[in-house]
Amino acid sequence: MKRLLGVLAISMMAGAVAADEIKDGEALYLTHCATCHGIDMDGNGPMSGVLMIKPDDLLRLSAGNGGEFPLVRVIKRIDGRDPLVSHGSPMPVYGDFFEGQDVALKTASGQPIMTSKPVADLVAYLQSVQP
Repeated sequence: MKRLLGVLAISMMAGAVAADEIKDGEALYLTHCATCHGIDMDGNGPMSGVLMIKPDDLLRLSAGNGGEFPLVRVIKRIDGRDPLVSHGSPMPVYGDFFEGQDVALKTASGQPIMTSKPVADLVAYLQSVQP
C-alpha cells in the first residue's frame, strides 16, 4: 500500500511539473513567438506581413503531420538546428536565449533529443494546444 501511495505521489508531482512546463512555455510563446505567429497561434502575428515566408499555424502542427506532433522538427526549428530564414536570419531571432540548460526529450521512436529547457517548455506548450 505504501508503495502504491508513493507511486501515486510521484505521478502527481510529474503532472505538476508538466503543468509548470506548459505555463512557462506559454509565457515564452507570448514573449518571443506571438509577434510572428500571433496571439491565436494562427500565423497571423503583427510581423507576419514583413516575413518572406508566412509563419505556420501552430495549432495545426499535429494535423499537418498525420496526427502526430512533429517533435524533432519543431525542436530543431526553434533551437536553430533547422534554420528558417524567413526574416533574414535563422529562427529564432532571440538566439542565445534558447541556449543552455540542456534537457532530453523522448522522440516517438524512444530516442532522446537534446535541447534547452526554454525550448522544451515551448514544445510542451505547443503540444498542449494541438486539437
